[in-house]
Amino acid sequence: MNAVEMKAGHDAIVRSWASLLEEQTIEQAKRTARCGAVSGPVALMADAHLGLGATVGSVIPTRSAIIPAAVGVDIGCGMIASELTLSAADLPDNLEPILGEWALNIPAGIGKRATRGGRRSGEWMRANPLPDAGRVSKPGKAADQLGTLGGGNHFAEMCLDENERVWVVVHSGSRGVGNELARGHIASARKLHFEEALEDSSLAYFVQGTAEFDAYVADMLWAQDYALFNRELMMDQAIRAVARATIGLGALPEGASLPIELRRIQCHHNYAALEVHSGEELWVTRKGAIRAGIGDLGIIPGSMGQRSYIVSGLGSTASYCSASHGAGRLMSRKKARRELGGSASTWHKMDGVTWQDSDADRLVDEAPAAYKPIDQVMNDQRDLVRIEHELKAVLNYKGVT
Repeated sequence: MNAVEMKAGHDAIVRSWASLLEEQTIEQAKRTARCGAVSGPVALMADAHLGLGATVGSVIPTRSAIIPAAVGVDIGCGMIASELTLSAADLPDNLEPILGEWALNIPAGIGKRATRGGRRSGEWMRANPLPDAGRVSKPGKAADQLGTLGGGNHFAEMCLDENERVWVVVHSGSRGVGNELARGHIASARKLHFEEALEDSSLAYFVQGTAEFDAYVADMLWAQDYALFNRELMMDQAIRAVARATIGLGALPEGASLPIELRRIQCHHNYAALEVHSGEELWVTRKGAIRAGIGDLGIIPGSMGQRSYIVSGLGSTASYCSASHGAGRLMSRKKARRELGGSASTWHKMDGVTWQDSDADRLVDEAPAAYKPIDQVMNDQRDLVRIEHELKAVLNYKGVT
């Protein structure tokens, strides 16, 4: 096992794969491990860093309970990657037109809505109505935001693998509706009475068999499905733009199969699932972590415009069959904005990548230097996943706020 175990008191344990780990992150994870709902060691992934509610990059086992703040406010956030039939030689010399089409057809940034109504979005919402629409202030907004990227660390990229094969990768979640559902349930959990004194109100939990638990699980599963479909829609738009630039693809019916796509890989990294570990049925919450059971395919992105990885899980029981969801922040957003500028030295790692360089000042909290080195993260978790493909970004698109 390539991990360090730390005692957290009261027989609680934190098991960490991270070689870059701040003391306040360790203390946050230890508080989580001591929570009465937690049943077993809390596993910190190689990208772990301080988070809201619970540590980003943590895997938390609970018996007959879920901590909604541990799942987080972007329920179902995750990745989708598509391998295309194209090689580097098929791409145009200038990728700016593709970036322009992505910006036009995949709205990005906080609060953005889809620029055009989609038949598939409406059909999906009718087939998958909100379990309780009264929990959100503007139910119709959920349909409007299907097919939108969001802000922060969400992105779309075009990459080349070790064989010069073209891939498209998208990172996004359940948008405003997932955030509102999560915050409502977190607030409800904090109002509950617990036999033990919680060290942090963010560790408030729902107990299985209660109405609060059932309502949360219903909304959580719905938001996970919403986030997955949202990524599907954006991937379709991204691939259409690449196809138009390479094979001259014209009009194609909405939802039609894309002629240059070989396969898709999807994985959530903010969610909870009922699983069996060491013969015991547990709710496993992965906050900034992917499932990495034996043969599970996953996507682990590096920082903006850098290397990402397609991996297969090795089924580590110590990590509850989990692995990191990315590189993980090295600096908080506030620190990055304070210490990193829009200078060439801040952005030198983006050389050779087509990106929104005119927005460098507004994207500085997402600069590569604000994140942990992805090669170190991958080395730290070499017992959790096997690298199947290494992807190098050639085009990056993000939401600018």
